[in-house]
Amino acid sequence: MSQNPDKPHSSEEKLSGLEDGQEESLDNPDQSIRKRIRQSAPGSHRDDTPKSSPPRPVSIEELMETAKGVTNMALAHEIVVNGDFQIKPAELPEHSLEKKVRDIVHKAFWDCLEAQLKEDPPTYDHAIKLLGEIKENLLSFLLPGHTRLRSQITEVLDLDLIKQEAENGALDISKLVEFVIGMMGTLCAPARDEEIKKLKDINEIVPLFRAIFSVLDLMKMDMANFAVSSIRPKLMQQSAEYERKKFQEFLEKQPNSLDLVTRWLQEAADDLAKQRCKMLPPHCSADGATGGASTLCSTAVQNRAYLKLLKWDHVNRPFPETVLMDQARFQEIQLELEQLLLAGTILLVTFSAAGSALVDVPGFAEKIKTIVKVLLTGMHLPSFNLQESLATIGEKVCAEVNSCLSQHGFTPFSAERETGLKGQIQAVANPDNTICKLIDSRIEKFLENYLASSHQKSLPAVPGGLGPIQRELEEIAVKYVRLVNYNKMVFSPYYDAVLGKILTKEESQLVGKSEES
Repeated sequence: MSQNPDKPHSSEEKLSGLEDGQEESLDNPDQSIRKRIRQSAPGSHRDDTPKSSPPRPVSIEELMETAKGVTNMALAHEIVVNGDFQIKPAELPEHSLEKKVRDIVHKAFWDCLEAQLKEDPPTYDHAIKLLGEIKENLLSFLLPGHTRLRSQITEVLDLDLIKQEAENGALDISKLVEFVIGMMGTLCAPARDEEIKKLKDINEIVPLFRAIFSVLDLMKMDMANFAVSSIRPKLMQQSAEYERKKFQEFLEKQPNSLDLVTRWLQEAADDLAKQRCKMLPPHCSADGATGGASTLCSTAVQNRAYLKLLKWDHVNRPFPETVLMDQARFQEIQLELEQLLLAGTILLVTFSAAGSALVDVPGFAEKIKTIVKVLLTGMHLPSFNLQESLATIGEKVCAEVNSCLSQHGFTPFSAERETGLKGQIQAVANPDNTICKLIDSRIEKFLENYLASSHQKSLPAVPGGLGPIQRELEEIAVKYVRLVNYNKMVFSPYYDAVLGKILTKEESQLVGKSEES
Protein backbone atom coordinates (compact mmCIF):
# COMPACT_ATOMS: atom_id res chain seq x y z
CA MET A 1 0.00 0.00 0.00
CA SER A 2 1.26 3.40 -0.95
CA GLN A 3 1.72 5.67 2.03
CA ASN A 4 3.80 8.77 2.24
CA PRO A 5 2.20 11.24 4.63
CA ASP A 6 5.47 13.09 5.14
CA LYS A 7 6.05 13.81 1.46
CA PRO A 8 6.11 17.53 0.58
CA HIS A 9 3.30 18.56 -1.70
CA SER A 10 2.33 21.46 -3.89
CA SER A 11 -1.26 22.58 -3.34
CA GLU A 12 -4.13 21.79 -5.64
CA GLU A 13 -7.70 22.94 -5.57
CA LYS A 14 -8.55 24.08 -2.05
CA LEU A 15 -11.81 24.02 -0.17
CA SER A 16 -13.42 27.43 -0.06
CA GLY A 17 -13.63 29.47 3.07
CA LEU A 18 -10.73 28.11 5.09
CA GLU A 19 -10.53 31.07 7.40
CA ASP A 20 -9.83 30.52 11.07
CA GLY A 21 -12.98 30.25 13.18
CA GLN A 22 -13.43 33.26 15.39
CA GLU A 23 -15.19 32.99 18.73
CA GLU A 24 -18.21 35.24 18.85
CA SER A 25 -19.11 37.17 21.99
CA LEU A 26 -21.74 35.56 24.20
CA ASP A 27 -23.19 38.69 25.64
CA ASN A 28 -26.80 37.49 25.16
CA PRO A 29 -27.38 34.88 27.88
CA ASP A 30 -30.65 33.91 26.16
CA GLN A 31 -28.67 32.10 23.49
CA SER A 32 -25.38 31.35 25.21
CA ILE A 33 -25.69 27.56 25.34
CA ARG A 34 -26.83 27.36 21.72
CA LYS A 35 -23.94 29.56 20.67
CA ARG A 36 -21.57 27.50 22.75
CA ILE A 37 -22.46 24.49 20.63
CA ARG A 38 -21.64 26.29 17.43
CA GLN A 39 -18.44 27.86 18.59
CA SER A 40 -15.04 26.36 19.13
CA ALA A 41 -12.81 27.29 22.00
CA PRO A 42 -10.38 30.02 20.96
CA GLY A 43 -7.32 28.47 19.38
CA SER A 44 -3.97 30.12 18.87
CA HIS A 45 -3.15 30.82 15.24
CA ARG A 46 0.47 31.11 14.28
CA ASP A 47 1.66 33.44 11.58
CA ASP A 48 3.86 30.65 10.28
CA THR A 49 0.95 28.31 9.54
CA PRO A 50 1.63 26.66 6.14
CA LYS A 51 0.02 28.59 3.31
CA SER A 52 -1.34 27.08 0.11
CA SER A 53 0.35 27.66 -3.22
CA PRO A 54 -1.81 28.64 -6.23
CA PRO A 55 -4.09 25.84 -7.46
CA ARG A 56 -3.20 24.07 -10.69
CA PRO A 57 -5.85 23.12 -13.29
CA VAL A 58 -7.61 19.82 -12.58
CA SER A 59 -9.27 17.76 -15.31
CA ILE A 60 -12.84 16.47 -15.09
CA GLU A 61 -11.49 12.92 -15.24
CA GLU A 62 -9.28 13.54 -12.20
CA LEU A 63 -12.17 15.03 -10.25
CA MET A 64 -14.48 12.13 -11.14
CA GLU A 65 -11.87 9.55 -10.21
CA THR A 66 -11.18 11.33 -6.92
CA ALA A 67 -14.89 11.57 -6.12
CA LYS A 68 -15.35 7.86 -6.80
CA GLY A 69 -12.50 6.96 -4.45
CA VAL A 70 -13.90 9.19 -1.69
CA THR A 71 -17.38 7.69 -2.15
CA ASN A 72 -16.07 4.13 -1.82
CA MET A 73 -14.02 5.08 1.24
CA ALA A 74 -17.02 6.78 2.86
CA LEU A 75 -19.24 3.74 2.22
CA ALA A 76 -16.74 1.31 3.74
CA HIS A 77 -16.30 3.65 6.71
CA GLU A 78 -20.06 3.92 7.26
CA ILE A 79 -20.50 0.14 7.22
CA VAL A 80 -17.76 -0.34 9.82
CA VAL A 81 -18.52 2.57 12.15
CA ASN A 82 -22.32 2.45 12.01
CA GLY A 83 -23.49 -0.87 13.47
CA ASP A 84 -27.06 0.00 12.38
CA PHE A 85 -26.10 0.70 8.77
CA GLN A 86 -28.70 -0.55 6.31
CA ILE A 87 -29.35 -0.08 2.63
CA LYS A 88 -32.74 1.49 2.18
CA PRO A 89 -34.85 2.11 -0.92
CA ALA A 90 -34.56 5.55 -2.41
CA GLU A 91 -37.65 7.65 -1.80
CA LEU A 92 -38.21 10.51 -4.19
CA PRO A 93 -39.72 13.77 -2.88
CA GLU A 94 -43.50 13.74 -3.20
CA HIS A 95 -43.84 16.57 -5.73
CA SER A 96 -40.47 16.29 -7.46
CA LEU A 97 -40.18 16.18 -11.24
CA GLU A 98 -38.28 12.91 -11.07
CA LYS A 99 -41.12 11.23 -9.16
CA LYS A 100 -43.72 12.57 -11.58
CA VAL A 101 -41.79 11.26 -14.58
CA ARG A 102 -41.26 7.87 -12.93
CA ASP A 103 -44.95 7.56 -12.05
CA ILE A 104 -46.01 8.47 -15.58
CA VAL A 105 -43.65 5.93 -17.15
CA HIS A 106 -44.72 3.18 -14.73
CA LYS A 107 -48.41 3.90 -15.31
CA ALA A 108 -47.92 3.77 -19.07
CA PHE A 109 -46.18 0.40 -18.80
CA TRP A 110 -48.85 -1.19 -16.59
CA ASP A 111 -51.66 0.28 -18.73
CA CYS A 112 -50.02 -1.30 -21.79
CA LEU A 113 -49.79 -4.67 -20.03
CA GLU A 114 -53.45 -4.49 -19.03
CA ALA A 115 -54.47 -3.59 -22.58
CA GLN A 116 -52.51 -6.54 -24.00
CA LEU A 117 -54.10 -9.02 -21.58
CA LYS A 118 -57.59 -7.72 -22.44
CA GLU A 119 -57.12 -8.34 -26.18
CA ASP A 120 -58.94 -11.24 -27.79
CA PRO A 121 -56.95 -13.40 -27.92
CA PRO A 122 -54.66 -11.98 -25.20
CA THR A 123 -51.14 -10.82 -26.09
CA TYR A 124 -48.50 -11.99 -23.61
CA ASP A 125 -45.37 -10.18 -24.84
CA HIS A 126 -45.06 -7.86 -21.82
CA ALA A 127 -46.18 -10.53 -19.37
CA ILE A 128 -43.50 -12.96 -20.61
CA LYS A 129 -40.82 -10.28 -20.23
CA LEU A 130 -41.97 -9.71 -16.66
CA LEU A 131 -41.83 -13.43 -15.96
CA GLY A 132 -38.27 -13.40 -17.29
CA GLU A 133 -37.33 -10.61 -14.88
CA ILE A 134 -39.01 -12.44 -12.00
CA LYS A 135 -37.05 -15.57 -12.89
CA GLU A 136 -33.75 -13.66 -12.81
CA ASN A 137 -34.66 -12.15 -9.43
CA LEU A 138 -35.55 -15.51 -7.91
CA LEU A 139 -32.33 -17.10 -9.18
CA SER A 140 -30.30 -14.21 -7.73
CA PHE A 141 -31.57 -15.09 -4.23
CA LEU A 142 -30.24 -18.64 -4.40
CA LEU A 143 -27.03 -19.84 -2.79
CA PRO A 144 -24.70 -22.27 -4.60
CA GLY A 145 -26.16 -25.20 -2.64
CA HIS A 146 -29.76 -24.53 -3.70
CA THR A 147 -29.62 -27.00 -6.60
CA ARG A 148 -33.18 -28.32 -6.28
CA LEU A 149 -34.75 -24.85 -6.07
CA ARG A 150 -32.69 -23.70 -9.04
CA SER A 151 -33.95 -26.64 -11.10
CA GLN A 152 -37.58 -25.93 -10.13
CA ILE A 153 -37.37 -22.25 -11.09
CA THR A 154 -35.62 -23.02 -14.37
CA GLU A 155 -38.12 -25.74 -15.26
CA VAL A 156 -41.35 -23.92 -14.39
CA LEU A 157 -40.25 -20.50 -15.72
CA ASP A 158 -38.87 -21.86 -19.00
CA LEU A 159 -39.46 -18.82 -21.23
CA ASP A 160 -39.23 -20.76 -24.50
CA LEU A 161 -41.91 -23.16 -23.33
CA ILE A 162 -44.03 -20.27 -22.02
CA LYS A 163 -43.83 -18.53 -25.42
CA GLN A 164 -44.97 -21.72 -27.16
CA GLU A 165 -47.92 -22.07 -24.78
CA ALA A 166 -48.84 -18.43 -25.40
CA GLU A 167 -48.75 -18.92 -29.18
CA ASN A 168 -50.98 -22.00 -28.88
CA GLY A 169 -53.44 -20.38 -26.45
CA ALA A 170 -52.52 -22.78 -23.66
CA LEU A 171 -50.75 -20.40 -21.28
CA ASP A 172 -52.06 -20.34 -17.70
CA ILE A 173 -50.66 -17.12 -16.20
CA SER A 174 -52.40 -17.70 -12.87
CA LYS A 175 -50.63 -21.03 -12.36
CA LEU A 176 -47.21 -19.47 -13.06
CA VAL A 177 -47.89 -16.56 -10.71
CA GLU A 178 -48.99 -19.01 -7.99
CA PHE A 179 -45.63 -20.81 -8.36
CA VAL A 180 -43.77 -17.49 -8.19
CA ILE A 181 -45.54 -16.47 -4.96
CA GLY A 182 -44.81 -19.84 -3.39
CA MET A 183 -41.13 -19.62 -4.32
CA MET A 184 -40.94 -16.06 -2.95
CA GLY A 185 -42.40 -17.33 0.32
CA THR A 186 -39.68 -19.98 0.45
CA LEU A 187 -36.84 -17.53 -0.21
CA CYS A 188 -37.94 -14.42 1.67
CA ALA A 189 -36.96 -13.39 5.19
CA PRO A 190 -39.53 -14.09 7.93
CA ALA A 191 -40.18 -10.34 8.13
CA ARG A 192 -41.72 -10.53 4.62
CA ASP A 193 -44.23 -13.30 5.35
CA GLU A 194 -47.02 -10.76 5.78
CA GLU A 195 -46.31 -9.23 2.36
CA ILE A 196 -46.33 -12.69 0.76
CA LYS A 197 -49.66 -13.45 2.40
CA LYS A 198 -51.14 -10.24 0.96
CA LEU A 199 -50.06 -11.30 -2.55
CA LYS A 200 -52.28 -14.37 -2.32
CA ASP A 201 -55.32 -12.16 -1.76
CA ILE A 202 -54.87 -10.22 -5.04
CA ASN A 203 -56.95 -11.68 -7.87
CA GLU A 204 -56.32 -9.32 -10.81
CA ILE A 205 -53.18 -10.08 -12.81
CA VAL A 206 -51.82 -6.55 -13.38
CA PRO A 207 -52.07 -5.37 -9.73
CA LEU A 208 -50.62 -8.74 -8.73
CA PHE A 209 -47.61 -8.29 -11.01
CA ARG A 210 -47.03 -4.81 -9.57
CA ALA A 211 -47.24 -6.12 -6.01
CA ILE A 212 -44.87 -9.01 -6.83
CA PHE A 213 -42.20 -6.62 -8.08
CA SER A 214 -42.68 -4.41 -5.04
CA VAL A 215 -42.05 -7.36 -2.70
CA LEU A 216 -39.11 -8.53 -4.84
CA ASP A 217 -37.53 -5.10 -4.35
CA LEU A 218 -37.89 -5.53 -0.58
CA MET A 219 -36.35 -9.00 -0.78
CA LYS A 220 -33.38 -7.61 -2.75
CA MET A 221 -32.93 -4.99 -0.05
CA ASP A 222 -33.00 -7.71 2.61
CA MET A 223 -30.40 -9.70 0.70
CA ALA A 224 -28.14 -6.66 0.34
CA ASN A 225 -28.35 -5.89 4.06
CA PHE A 226 -27.64 -9.53 4.88
CA ALA A 227 -24.54 -9.31 2.68
CA VAL A 228 -23.46 -6.12 4.49
CA SER A 229 -23.84 -7.74 7.92
CA SER A 230 -21.94 -10.78 6.68
CA ILE A 231 -18.96 -8.84 5.38
CA ARG A 232 -18.80 -6.40 8.31
CA PRO A 233 -16.48 -8.54 10.50
CA LYS A 234 -14.05 -9.07 7.62
CA LEU A 235 -14.36 -5.46 6.53
CA MET A 236 -13.50 -4.25 10.02
CA GLN A 237 -10.21 -6.13 9.82
CA GLN A 238 -9.29 -4.54 6.52
CA SER A 239 -11.12 -1.22 6.62
CA ALA A 240 -8.37 0.78 8.34
CA GLU A 241 -5.86 -0.20 5.69
CA TYR A 242 -8.42 0.32 2.93
CA GLU A 243 -9.40 3.81 4.14
CA ARG A 244 -5.76 4.78 4.55
CA LYS A 245 -5.02 3.62 1.02
CA LYS A 246 -7.97 5.53 -0.42
CA PHE A 247 -7.03 8.66 1.52
CA GLN A 248 -3.47 8.40 0.23
CA GLU A 249 -4.81 8.21 -3.34
CA PHE A 250 -6.96 11.24 -2.62
CA LEU A 251 -3.97 13.03 -1.09
CA GLU A 252 -1.86 12.39 -4.19
CA LYS A 253 -4.56 14.05 -6.32
CA GLN A 254 -5.28 16.84 -3.79
CA PRO A 255 -1.89 17.50 -2.12
CA ASN A 256 -3.22 20.25 0.16
CA SER A 257 -5.63 17.84 1.84
CA LEU A 258 -3.84 17.99 5.18
CA ASP A 259 -3.88 21.77 5.59
CA LEU A 260 -6.84 21.78 7.99
CA VAL A 261 -5.39 18.83 9.90
CA THR A 262 -2.10 20.71 10.29
CA ARG A 263 -3.86 23.79 11.65
CA TRP A 264 -6.01 21.67 13.98
CA LEU A 265 -3.01 19.82 15.44
CA GLN A 266 -0.97 23.03 15.67
CA GLU A 267 -3.69 24.65 17.76
CA ALA A 268 -3.89 21.59 20.00
CA ALA A 269 -0.11 21.68 20.54
CA ASP A 270 -0.26 25.41 21.33
CA ASP A 271 -3.13 24.92 23.81
CA LEU A 272 -1.32 22.10 25.57
CA ALA A 273 1.97 24.01 25.69
CA LYS A 274 0.27 27.07 27.21
CA GLN A 275 -1.56 24.93 29.74
CA ARG A 276 1.64 23.23 30.86
CA CYS A 277 3.50 26.53 30.91
CA LYS A 278 1.03 27.82 33.51
CA MET A 279 2.04 24.92 35.73
CA LEU A 280 5.73 25.90 35.61
CA PRO A 281 7.43 28.28 38.10
CA PRO A 282 6.72 31.99 37.43
CA HIS A 283 10.21 32.71 36.05
CA CYS A 284 9.44 30.38 33.09
CA SER A 285 6.35 32.26 31.95
CA ALA A 286 8.30 34.71 29.83
CA ASP A 287 8.96 31.96 27.32
CA GLY A 288 5.33 31.96 26.29
CA ALA A 289 3.61 28.91 24.87
CA THR A 290 6.86 27.15 24.08
CA GLY A 291 7.79 26.98 27.74
CA GLY A 292 6.07 23.61 28.11
CA ALA A 293 6.94 22.24 24.69
CA SER A 294 9.67 19.97 25.97
CA THR A 295 7.08 17.87 27.80
CA LEU A 296 4.69 17.51 24.86
CA CYS A 297 4.21 14.13 23.23
CA SER A 298 2.33 13.15 20.09
CA THR A 299 -0.39 11.18 21.91
CA ALA A 300 -1.20 14.02 24.31
CA VAL A 301 -1.48 16.50 21.44
CA GLN A 302 -3.73 14.15 19.48
CA ASN A 303 -6.01 13.66 22.49
CA ARG A 304 -6.20 17.42 22.99
CA ALA A 305 -7.07 17.81 19.31
CA TYR A 306 -9.90 15.29 19.56
CA LEU A 307 -11.28 17.14 22.61
CA LYS A 308 -11.30 20.36 20.56
CA LEU A 309 -13.70 18.67 18.12
CA LEU A 310 -16.32 18.72 20.89
CA LYS A 311 -16.19 22.54 20.98
CA TRP A 312 -16.11 23.04 17.21
CA ASP A 313 -17.75 25.91 15.35
CA HIS A 314 -19.44 23.78 12.69
CA VAL A 315 -21.14 26.76 11.06
CA ASN A 316 -18.12 28.94 10.33
CA ARG A 317 -15.15 26.60 10.33
CA PRO A 318 -14.31 23.63 8.07
CA PHE A 319 -13.74 20.31 9.80
CA PRO A 320 -10.27 18.69 9.57
CA GLU A 321 -9.99 16.45 6.52
CA THR A 322 -9.22 13.20 8.34
CA VAL A 323 -12.32 13.39 10.55
CA LEU A 324 -14.65 14.85 7.93
CA MET A 325 -16.54 11.59 7.35
CA ASP A 326 -17.41 11.53 11.06
CA GLN A 327 -18.33 15.20 11.39
CA ALA A 328 -22.02 14.43 11.89
CA ARG A 329 -21.15 11.91 14.62
CA PHE A 330 -18.84 14.31 16.45
CA GLN A 331 -21.45 17.04 16.18
CA GLU A 332 -24.12 14.71 17.59
CA ILE A 333 -21.85 13.90 20.54
CA GLN A 334 -21.18 17.61 21.01
CA LEU A 335 -24.91 18.32 21.21
CA GLU A 336 -25.47 15.43 23.61
CA LEU A 337 -22.72 16.77 25.88
CA GLU A 338 -24.18 20.29 25.82
CA GLN A 339 -27.55 18.94 26.91
CA LEU A 340 -25.92 16.71 29.52
CA LEU A 341 -23.99 19.73 30.81
CA LEU A 342 -27.24 21.57 31.48
CA ALA A 343 -28.83 18.51 33.07
CA GLY A 344 -25.81 18.01 35.34
CA THR A 345 -25.76 21.67 36.35
CA ILE A 346 -29.49 21.75 37.10
CA LEU A 347 -29.26 18.55 39.14
CA LEU A 348 -26.31 19.91 41.12
CA VAL A 349 -28.05 23.18 42.03
CA THR A 350 -31.26 21.27 42.82
CA PHE A 351 -29.56 18.82 45.18
CA SER A 352 -27.64 21.71 46.71
CA ALA A 353 -30.86 23.62 47.34
CA ALA A 354 -32.70 20.60 48.75
CA GLY A 355 -29.84 19.43 50.92
CA SER A 356 -29.45 15.71 51.60
CA ALA A 357 -33.20 15.05 51.59
CA LEU A 358 -33.46 14.06 47.91
CA VAL A 359 -30.02 12.61 47.24
CA ASP A 360 -31.06 9.00 47.80
CA VAL A 361 -34.67 9.22 46.59
CA PRO A 362 -35.08 6.51 43.91
CA GLY A 363 -35.98 7.86 40.49
CA PHE A 364 -35.79 11.54 41.40
CA ALA A 365 -32.68 12.30 39.34
CA GLU A 366 -34.13 10.38 36.38
CA LYS A 367 -37.31 12.48 36.50
CA ILE A 368 -35.29 15.70 36.47
CA LYS A 369 -33.14 14.46 33.57
CA THR A 370 -36.29 13.55 31.62
CA ILE A 371 -37.75 17.03 32.20
CA VAL A 372 -34.51 18.68 31.05
CA LYS A 373 -34.16 16.42 28.00
CA VAL A 374 -37.71 17.02 26.81
CA LEU A 375 -37.65 20.78 27.30
CA LEU A 376 -34.21 21.23 25.75
CA THR A 377 -35.05 19.31 22.58
CA GLY A 378 -33.91 21.40 19.63
CA MET A 379 -31.68 23.62 21.77
CA HIS A 380 -29.18 23.97 18.90
CA LEU A 381 -31.78 25.46 16.55
CA PRO A 382 -31.78 29.23 15.91
CA SER A 383 -35.45 29.47 16.91
CA PHE A 384 -34.84 27.92 20.34
CA ASN A 385 -35.47 30.24 23.29
CA LEU A 386 -33.23 29.10 26.13
CA GLN A 387 -34.53 31.54 28.74
CA GLU A 388 -38.13 30.42 28.23
CA SER A 389 -37.13 26.75 28.38
CA LEU A 390 -35.10 27.26 31.56
CA ALA A 391 -38.01 29.14 33.15
CA THR A 392 -40.30 26.19 32.36
CA ILE A 393 -37.69 23.74 33.64
CA GLY A 394 -37.46 25.77 36.87
CA GLU A 395 -41.23 25.56 37.40
CA LYS A 396 -41.34 21.82 36.78
CA VAL A 397 -38.25 21.07 38.85
CA CYS A 398 -39.67 23.01 41.82
CA ALA A 399 -42.96 21.13 41.49
CA GLU A 400 -41.12 17.79 41.39
CA VAL A 401 -38.94 18.75 44.37
CA ASN A 402 -41.94 19.72 46.49
CA SER A 403 -43.78 16.56 45.50
CA CYS A 404 -40.85 14.34 46.49
CA LEU A 405 -40.25 16.23 49.73
CA SER A 406 -43.90 15.85 50.72
CA GLN A 407 -43.98 12.14 49.83
CA HIS A 408 -40.95 11.42 51.99
CA GLY A 409 -42.03 13.42 55.02
CA PHE A 410 -39.97 16.56 54.48
CA THR A 411 -41.12 20.17 54.46
CA PRO A 412 -41.75 21.52 50.92
CA PHE A 413 -39.87 24.58 49.69
CA SER A 414 -41.08 27.96 50.77
CA ALA A 415 -41.88 30.54 48.09
CA GLU A 416 -38.53 32.20 48.80
CA ARG A 417 -36.56 28.96 48.33
CA GLU A 418 -38.50 28.19 45.14
CA THR A 419 -37.62 31.61 43.75
CA GLY A 420 -33.97 31.07 44.63
CA LEU A 421 -33.83 27.67 42.89
CA LYS A 422 -35.61 28.98 39.79
CA GLY A 423 -33.13 31.86 39.65
CA GLN A 424 -30.18 29.47 39.87
CA ILE A 425 -31.61 27.34 37.06
CA GLN A 426 -32.16 30.37 34.81
CA ALA A 427 -28.63 31.57 35.60
CA VAL A 428 -27.33 28.50 33.71
CA ALA A 429 -27.84 30.52 30.51
CA ASN A 430 -25.05 32.85 31.55
CA PRO A 431 -21.77 31.78 29.87
CA ASP A 432 -19.87 32.84 33.01
CA ASN A 433 -22.00 30.71 35.33
CA THR A 434 -19.53 29.24 37.83
CA ILE A 435 -21.33 25.94 38.37
CA CYS A 436 -21.84 25.36 34.67
CA LYS A 437 -18.17 26.03 33.95
CA LEU A 438 -17.18 23.67 36.76
CA ILE A 439 -19.34 20.82 35.42
CA ASP A 440 -18.05 21.50 31.90
CA SER A 441 -14.42 21.29 33.00
CA ARG A 442 -15.05 18.06 34.90
CA ILE A 443 -16.79 16.47 31.92
CA GLU A 444 -13.84 17.42 29.73
CA LYS A 445 -11.41 16.04 32.31
CA PHE A 446 -13.30 12.74 32.42
CA LEU A 447 -13.19 12.44 28.61
CA GLU A 448 -9.50 13.38 28.60
CA ASN A 449 -8.73 10.67 31.18
CA TYR A 450 -10.73 8.15 29.21
CA LEU A 451 -8.82 8.99 26.02
CA ALA A 452 -5.53 8.61 27.87
CA SER A 453 -6.55 5.21 29.28
CA SER A 454 -8.69 3.94 26.41
CA HIS A 455 -6.55 0.78 26.12
CA GLN A 456 -7.82 -0.26 29.56
CA LYS A 457 -11.08 -2.15 29.91
CA SER A 458 -12.45 -0.16 32.85
CA LEU A 459 -13.66 3.43 32.68
CA PRO A 460 -11.83 6.09 34.73
CA ALA A 461 -13.42 7.38 37.93
CA VAL A 462 -16.13 9.97 37.43
CA PRO A 463 -15.21 13.35 38.97
CA GLY A 464 -17.21 14.68 41.91
CA GLY A 465 -20.53 16.29 41.09
CA LEU A 466 -21.12 14.14 37.98
CA GLY A 467 -22.65 11.18 39.81
CA PRO A 468 -26.27 11.92 38.77
CA ILE A 469 -25.27 11.96 35.08
CA GLN A 470 -22.64 9.19 35.29
CA ARG A 471 -24.55 6.65 33.18
CA GLU A 472 -25.24 9.07 30.32
CA LEU A 473 -21.69 10.43 30.45
CA GLU A 474 -20.16 6.97 30.26
CA GLU A 475 -22.39 6.01 27.34
CA ILE A 476 -21.30 9.11 25.43
CA ALA A 477 -17.67 8.52 26.39
CA VAL A 478 -17.69 4.95 25.06
CA LYS A 479 -19.18 6.11 21.75
CA TYR A 480 -16.75 9.02 21.52
CA VAL A 481 -13.61 7.03 22.34
CA ARG A 482 -14.57 4.24 19.94
CA LEU A 483 -14.82 6.85 17.19
CA VAL A 484 -11.50 8.43 18.16
CA ASN A 485 -9.63 5.13 18.37
CA TYR A 486 -10.81 4.04 14.94
CA ASN A 487 -9.78 7.38 13.48
CA LYS A 488 -6.35 7.04 15.09
CA MET A 489 -5.99 3.54 13.69
CA VAL A 490 -6.63 4.81 10.17
CA PHE A 491 -4.81 8.13 10.13
CA SER A 492 -2.05 7.83 12.76
CA PRO A 493 0.75 7.81 10.13
CA TYR A 494 -0.43 11.22 8.90
CA TYR A 495 -0.81 12.61 12.41
CA ASP A 496 2.66 11.37 13.37
CA ALA A 497 4.18 13.02 10.30
CA VAL A 498 2.44 16.37 10.88
CA LEU A 499 3.15 16.37 14.61
CA GLY A 500 6.76 15.42 14.00
CA LYS A 501 7.22 18.72 12.19
CA ILE A 502 5.18 20.73 14.71
CA LEU A 503 6.93 19.36 17.80
CA THR A 504 10.36 19.65 16.17
CA LYS A 505 9.64 23.30 15.42
CA GLU A 506 8.45 23.88 18.99
CA GLU A 507 11.58 22.22 20.34
CA SER A 508 13.80 24.35 18.10
CA GLN A 509 12.10 27.53 19.30
CA LEU A 510 12.54 26.43 22.89
CA VAL A 511 16.25 25.71 22.36
CA GLY A 512 16.67 29.10 20.67
CA LYS A 513 15.11 30.90 23.61
CA SER A 514 17.28 28.97 26.05
CA GLU A 515 20.44 29.97 24.14
CA GLU A 516 19.36 33.61 24.07
CA SER A 517 18.87 33.64 27.81
